[in-house]
Amino acid sequence: MMNQPYPFPTTDIIIEYKDRIKEGIVLITRKNFPYGYAIPGGMAETGLSYEENAQKEAKEETGLDVIIRNPNKPWTYSHPSRDPRGHYTSHTYIARGFGVLQSGDDAKTANLYTLDEVVNMLGKNLFAFDHENIIIDYLKHKGCKL
Repeated sequence: MMNQPYPFPTTDIIIEYKDRIKEGIVLITRKNFPYGYAIPGGMAETGLSYEENAQKEAKEETGLDVIIRNPNKPWTYSHPSRDPRGHYTSHTYIARGFGVLQSGDDAKTANLYTLDEVVNMLGKNLFAFDHENIIIDYLKHKGCKL
């Protein structure tokens, strides 16, 4: 972990999405370290609210427009070791995605996974950052049995 004077803010976004075949959430695979599956997100940018930043990151990484379901009430993750690059905090939103799903920016891939598929990915060390913990919180919020 690098030495930094304060935590850096980020936004992450759980995108609920439905295509013609299935319904679930969008996960990306990362092009850059740390590698693995992740929910879309990125560093907060000056001049944008956290909600705007999450929407921007969603569009850049998945091609989707989103409507945030929990504006002004993000889930916050701030453990100093949640990101191997340093102390980053996450302001995590839940949103509904619209449009055509396609990977972009630093997402190697962007795909739709049913909640059952996501549950089957847990416990296998597949996720970057602490995104498995965030997804577990989301699944519990949705009433899924883990």
